[in-house]
Formats: sequence, C-alpha cells, structure tokens
Amino acid sequence: MSEFENERLKKKRELEARTHRFAVAVFRLLKCLPDDVSTKVIAFQVGKSASSIGANYREANRAESRADFVHKLGIVLKEASETEYWIDLLVELYPENDTVKHLQAEIQEFVRLFQATNRSLRSKSQ
Repeated sequence: MSEFENERLKKKRELEARTHRFAVAVFRLLKCLPDDVSTKVIAFQVGKSASSIGANYREANRAESRADFVHKLGIVLKEASETEYWIDLLVELYPENDTVKHLQAEIQEFVRLFQATNRSLRSKSQ
C-alpha cells in the first residue's frame, strides 16, 4: 500500500471514530434532557439519525464499488442533514445548553464535509 493510500485510510478511520464519538455524545446528551413529550419525540429521531451517520459512513468505506460508495455517502449526507434539523430544534429549546451548541457545530461541520465530498465524487464521475 502506498503512503497516499495509507494516509487516505487513516483519514477514513479517523472520521469513522469521530462520527462514532458524535453518536455517543448525542446519546449522552439525550439522557440529560427533560423527560417531556417534545423532547421524547426529538430524542427518538435524533438518536436514530445521529447514529446512522457513523454506521452508514463505515458501510460506505467498505463499499464494493465506487458507485456503491457514492450511493452510501449520499445516505450519510441525508442522515447528517436530518440530524442537523433535530439538533437545531434542541438548540432552540435549550439555548443555554453548551453541549447542544457543541453538537450543533459538529453536525454543521459534518454536513459541510459530506456535501463537499459528495459533490467532488459526483463531478468526477461525470
């Protein structure tokens, strides 16, 4: 394996770990939020979508072809966008919660990263 390929693999693994840590942080936050109807709805949705980001990104990295990778990365982007929506709601509901604000910054960065990667891959395939 070339040094370039090693570096690429290392970056993929780091992003897998980062998306995993993000999901754990979301689940830890959800344990601390008030137990009311609106929070239960949001918690269910954000828990599903936040954990799907890392799971689908990991699956993309093990894709069987470039087309499979592009498709799976599209799913990652959709899950990240949905997570951003739910976290934005949490920011509005709990504006004083620094953890929610940190997660909002992190998901915004994920969305930008996956959008840029998706655009780059799609332009290369055309």
